[in-house]
Amino acid sequence: MKLDADIVVVAAGLSGLAAAITAAENGASVIVAEKANTTGGAANMGMGPLGIGSRIQKEQMVTLTPGEAFRRHMHFTHYRVDARLVRDYYFKSGETIDWLMDMGVQFVGVQRAFAAPELTRAYSDGEFTWHVVKPEAGRPGPRCATAMIKAMTDRATELGVQILYETPAKKILVEDGEAVGVLAVDKNGEEIEITCGAVIIATGGCGANPEMIREHTGYEYGKTIYNFAVPGMTGDGIRMAWEAGAGKTDITMELMYQIPDNMNHFVIEGAFRQPCLWVNKNGERFIPEDQIANTTFTGNAISVQPDKVAFAIFDDAMLQHWKKHGGDIISHVHPPDLYEQFEQEWAKDLAAGYDPICEANTFEELAEKAGIDKESLLATVKEYNEMCAKGHDYLFEKEHRYMRPIGNGKLYCCRQHVGAYGTLGGIKINYKTEVLTDDNKVIPGLYAVGTDACNIYGVSYPFILSGNTMGFCLNSGRIAGENAVKFIFAEED
Repeated sequence: MKLDADIVVVAAGLSGLAAAITAAENGASVIVAEKANTTGGAANMGMGPLGIGSRIQKEQMVTLTPGEAFRRHMHFTHYRVDARLVRDYYFKSGETIDWLMDMGVQFVGVQRAFAAPELTRAYSDGEFTWHVVKPEAGRPGPRCATAMIKAMTDRATELGVQILYETPAKKILVEDGEAVGVLAVDKNGEEIEITCGAVIIATGGCGANPEMIREHTGYEYGKTIYNFAVPGMTGDGIRMAWEAGAGKTDITMELMYQIPDNMNHFVIEGAFRQPCLWVNKNGERFIPEDQIANTTFTGNAISVQPDKVAFAIFDDAMLQHWKKHGGDIISHVHPPDLYEQFEQEWAKDLAAGYDPICEANTFEELAEKAGIDKESLLATVKEYNEMCAKGHDYLFEKEHRYMRPIGNGKLYCCRQHVGAYGTLGGIKINYKTEVLTDDNKVIPGLYAVGTDACNIYGVSYPFILSGNTMGFCLNSGRIAGENAVKFIFAEED
């Protein structure tokens, strides 16, 4: 079968939908080749994108400007990323939120993902950039962004965008160095050749490809890293781009931390995200525990510990305190009543033999069950409790209000692992999202967006500007849609 369009978008995730809608709004005919039987990809797991300068922020008296965000981002990354791409993304992001609202997307408001403790506020505080999508039902939380995906899919359909479901792209067609089409295969195995004036790659990285993760990042999926692995995100777009001559950038993991199979143990995971006692396998503290709300920093810290694991430990006195007063660290992601649910969920997971957790009545017993060095743990607990009695953490200067002695009643322990939202990078692009060769030559007609090409974070996801990956997906998609239309129509002139 042969088809033709002005623009072909490879995949209908968040960045692909943004690119397709933008191109169609600017007068282009668009075909999207989507591997799955639905749209949205990893965005269906999310809560909302970054935006700076939106109507919502102005209504909530958030004064952060795109220029301020740009400077903070560039200082965070030590200017080792494309300043023009970062600049254009941030300056577009507020208008993109308004664009979404105009197509019917509703937001519950704008918030930051975490608040840094007073001592480190100047270095790592979250900005109010995260626009959380209002779900179709229930309270905001993981997956509430599906309401945004639905509105975008409806808008694409309204504009005449043709989405070919269960039709994965297999190859970018290149003639005389220019992208001219896509080869895809439908669910019946029939080959479809789609000719076009421009191709936009938006396949969402390779988070569901353990081999690519191991080869390009060194992590082993399910062993040294537990990342979100949305089915279908196997690096197809990256591979096709490289085969078409695209330059390579580092593929990195968008680090955070989590427990194995966390979505099925959500209450347990949330309950341990508190400034209790955190130690590594050697029984030593390795981070001021009041910093763990920054999940990127915590994931980084765990990644350099023995066996890339850590252990969060609290006692019954802490549990009762949190049940009565709520957690010391407030989560926007986990349910607000999780401590009311905790004991039931804990007993269920313990009975089922969920490996990361254990309980004990003594630290000696806990060390043996968890696999922590016993003598070192006992020394750490003794030192920690002495510091609690004095009200001062002379090791890491953890805020004194979180310095509660440990060992009062039953002990609860949960092993923590390096996690990731997925992969970032792989395809080299410029600020126009045009794909570049290794020697920085533009491949005419070829664009890449979203996490396939997101190389603007340096070594760490900037959790201080939350909603960033979804924000980059949306805005890089829109930038690509605009530039692809300019390219094809310029060729016709």
